[in-house]
Amino acid sequence: MEEQIKLSLPHLAGNENKYVKDAIDSTWITPLGPYVNRFEALLDDYLGVKNVVALSAGTAAIHLALDLLGVGKGDEVICQSMTFSASANPIVYLGATPVFVDSEPDTWNIDPQLLRHAIEQRIKATSRKPKAIVAVYLYGMPAKIDEIMKIAAEFDIPVVEDAAEAIGSEYNGHKCGTIGRFGILSFNGNKMITTSGGGALICPDEESARRALFLATQARENRPYYYHETIGYNYRLSNVSAAIGCAQMEELDWRVNRRRAIHGIYADMLRGNANVMVHSNPGSEFNSNYWLSTILLSDSSPVTADQLRQTLASHNVETRLLWRPMHMQPIYSDAPAYLNGVSERLFDHGLCLPSSTTLSDEQIRHVAELINKYTTV
Repeated sequence: MEEQIKLSLPHLAGNENKYVKDAIDSTWITPLGPYVNRFEALLDDYLGVKNVVALSAGTAAIHLALDLLGVGKGDEVICQSMTFSASANPIVYLGATPVFVDSEPDTWNIDPQLLRHAIEQRIKATSRKPKAIVAVYLYGMPAKIDEIMKIAAEFDIPVVEDAAEAIGSEYNGHKCGTIGRFGILSFNGNKMITTSGGGALICPDEESARRALFLATQARENRPYYYHETIGYNYRLSNVSAAIGCAQMEELDWRVNRRRAIHGIYADMLRGNANVMVHSNPGSEFNSNYWLSTILLSDSSPVTADQLRQTLASHNVETRLLWRPMHMQPIYSDAPAYLNGVSERLFDHGLCLPSSTTLSDEQIRHVAELINKYTTV
């Protein structure tokens, strides 16, 4: 039987055991403690900011960002359609309506011109502008964020950067997640670094960070008894999870470089295949972390993306179809959507490839050889 090659596994190869044992031995196992503080400081340092709040999930970070922006019942929030449902679900948590906008073909992220059109049309339809824009960095690829921010500024709409997949990615030298009003990160088990489950909210100032922390700890007022004037959430990261994160941060630069090297192997080995396009930085201003290397099959490919997925699975190689767009999801079938066909084509023709930092060059080359074998006539 061929060896198993997984899509994106956690990589625990440093001080994780040491720091977790220390957290447990110290009895700091609650959603506060020295490792939480240290993890936030490490993230601040890495991102070049001062107000990162560590949370239980990236979804929690999006929820808090929208809450802090005052999103509520009757509001609309623009969201990229080509994404995971966690980008959109917090909009509904707050009683608002998501308005989905399709992608452009260069980055696969939200199309700035279609974004402008959607804003104009929502103002005409509702006499109100959308309350916020959730822009996603798909598979680590930066969006055309300068164009998005320019349009957002024109209409005075705040941008939340969903950089769940993009820690280490940059646009024009700026770390993804630090450009919009709020940024969010995810440390789920399959991400660039992990805290087992976890996320972070990148805040623009100390006041919003304090408010986020208040809401994330059940909005308990500062009294000698439990007293609540605001609905809060149980969203703080635990000290044990943060201990894992601290160890992972020590390896972050290496992890990012390794994912980029894996992408480079795929790009080199698949370059001569007319039926396969490896998705790469579309210009010098983009610097993806290539959290997942992705490909797009041509119309002339002898196999579809799903057929290739199944064939590779028969060789014990795990791949995954690209995200099914939100406007194609049953739960969002009634939501407003502004479409150009790009995301549907991506879903039909695209595939995520094994990109774990635990994989060897030989294993990556083996996957590329299989792709070449089954996509050429």
